[in-house]
Formats: sequence, C-alpha cells, structure tokens
Amino acid sequence: MRIGIVGAENSHTIKVAQTLNVQKACGRARVVVVWGETEAFARKAARIGRIPRIVKRPEEMIGQIDAVMVDHRHAKYHAAATFPFIEAGIPAFVDKPFSYTVREGGELLKFARKQRVPITSFSVLPEQECFRKGLLRQVRAAGKITSISSTGPCEIRSKWGGMFYYGIHQVDGILKAFGGGIATVEVIKGSRGNSDALAVMKYRDGGPIVSMQCVANWDHEFAMRAVGTRGAVEFVNRYDANMYLAGIRKFLKMFRTGACPHTPREILEPIAVLEALNKSVKSGRPVRVAKLPC
Repeated sequence: MRIGIVGAENSHTIKVAQTLNVQKACGRARVVVVWGETEAFARKAARIGRIPRIVKRPEEMIGQIDAVMVDHRHAKYHAAATFPFIEAGIPAFVDKPFSYTVREGGELLKFARKQRVPITSFSVLPEQECFRKGLLRQVRAAGKITSISSTGPCEIRSKWGGMFYYGIHQVDGILKAFGGGIATVEVIKGSRGNSDALAVMKYRDGGPIVSMQCVANWDHEFAMRAVGTRGAVEFVNRYDANMYLAGIRKFLKMFRTGACPHTPREILEPIAVLEALNKSVKSGRPVRVAKLPC
C-alpha cells in the first residue's frame, strides 16, 4: 500500500514514516511521498522517515498513492487539503484535530459520503492499551459517572489553534471514555501571569460535570479521575512502546477495507466542543456546544 503524507511540520509525519518505512511494522504499507509546508520540513521528514519522494504540490501525489494522511499542525488547513484527495477517490486519515470548525468538517464528511470514500480522524491517546484495557474497564465498573476531572497540556492562546492544539487529546479522551453529549462549556483563565486555565463542561440531561485542566507548560502524562455511583476512576496514561502503532494499524485497516472506524458524529463532536471552548476563551462566558450536522 502506497501512502502519501500532506504536511511535515507536525512530528507525527516522521513518526508514521519511521514506523512504516524504517521499522516496517505494518507489512508492506509504505509512505512513498511527502509534501511539506516548507522545503526544510519536507527534506527532514524524507530523510529521517526514508520517504523516497518529495512533491512541490500535494495534488502531484494523486495517481501515485493508494491512501493519504493529512497532517498539518493547525487544524484550519485540514479540510481544504483533504478535499482534492476525496474527490479523486483516495481514502484519507486526517490527523487530529479533524477540522477547525464544525461547518467545514461537516462539509468534508458530507462530500466523502457522497463520493463513497472512507475518511476518519482520531487522537492516539484513546488508542493506547492502558486506555482501552485499563481506563475503560474502570469506567464500566464505576457505575453512573457523576463527575470527571482531566489534566494535560493545552495552551489556550496557542498560535496553532488555541484550545485545539493539544486540547484535542483531553477532549477526545473524555468523549471516548465517558460518552458524548457535552452541552455547554466555560473556560476560566488564570490570573495575570498564570497562563493555565480550567474548562468546565456540562453534559446534558443530568450527565456528569467535567473539569478539564489546561496546563501550558506540562511535562507529565495525561491523567483522569472520575466518581461514579459504584466507585472511583483513577487513570494516568502510559504510552505504548510505539504510541503511534495502534493508530496506524487502525487507519490502515480502514484504507484496506473501506470500513470507517468512527461515525461522523464521533469525529465532529470533539471539534464542536473545542470550537465552543475557543469562543469561551475570547468571551469569558459559558458557550453552548453547536449542534452537529449529522
């Protein structure tokens, strides 16, 4: 299987290429071509990841690849970069975050459905073995969850999309572990000189209340705590030996079978929550999470 990668600023491009081309961890799947935001980004990814070809325009990959990974650091570029490949019938994995707005993400998913081309997106955090086999088991045993606390890196004023940059890991993890249905969000910023923040999120229909701690200078593992009617949940993430491998296997399976591992709602809900969080950062007020177009 021949894979092209659009974007080389993000470190994930090199990690995916190393896993497939250097370690050869997934059979005969290979990254065969890359496009970078700059020539330096592209050359570095090609050298370290042993990617044999660099193109000057992403569209040059069409006809030369079987699938594409879109991997910009800022989510605002993802939808526009993916459309030409979907139009050409090329399956796509869009690295997190899927899009920068619910509107553009919904349009991309609608177009992919019309073209009958598989597409997906996800954070690798919920793909780690300790999340799938440890955290989820604890959540099931804890009964009805009433409160959730999550801690991890997130720079609310990041130039790569504010809350979207790294906040996607916490939001996607919360939704994957405890289910969808977040209705409102509010970001409480630290006092002057403190760049950290606390996001308070409320589920609809009597669901749990969530506190998401956004720590700008975080150098530890993601952590979650929760309280349920039958017990408590305590989770500190431990990455797999290759933190990307489970996610790579997941999107390669989609490329081969055409079966999307996540529904449009599962892909878009994290974007809706993050979009609302960014609005709350600016307004300083609670914001209602937008309804999903699917």
